[in-house]
Amino acid sequence: MKVTGPTGPGAPSAARSARATGGFSVPQATSAAPSAAAGAASGVSGVAGVSALMALQGVEDLTERRRRAIRRGDGLLDRLEELKLALLSGEAGEGALDRLSRSLREERPLDTDPELNGLLEQIDLRAAVELAKADLRRIAA
Repeated sequence: MKVTGPTGPGAPSAARSARATGGFSVPQATSAAPSAAAGAASGVSGVAGVSALMALQGVEDLTERRRRAIRRGDGLLDRLEELKLALLSGEAGEGALDRLSRSLREERPLDTDPELNGLLEQIDLRAAVELAKADLRRIAA
C-alpha cells in the first residue's frame, strides 16, 4: 500500500495486479512523480504532533513522582533493616553500609504532601546517622 500524503493511503492498480500474481513491480516514473514528492513532503507537518506527544510522555506527573519518592523511602528502610541484621549477627555490615550509602545518594523527588516529605526526610536523616556512626566506628578501630 502506498501512502500519498495527508489524504490517506492509495494503492495503484499496477501494484494490485502485481500482488495478485505474487510478483514485485516498481512504479513507473511519470511526470507526476515530482508533484507526488511535494505532496508527500507536506505530510511532514504531522511530525510536530508526534514530537509533542513524545514530549508529554517525558513529563512526570504527580502520582509518578510520589510513587518514586515512596519507593526510594522503602528502599532506604530495607537497607537500614539489612544493616541492623548484619550488626546483630556480629558482622561489620560493610556491604549493607555501601548499599545504604548508594540508596541515600539517589535523588529524592519532592512531593506536594508535606507529611510525606517530612517522613522521607526523617528516613534520610536516620540513614545519614547510621552512616556517620559507621564512620566513627572505622576511625576508632
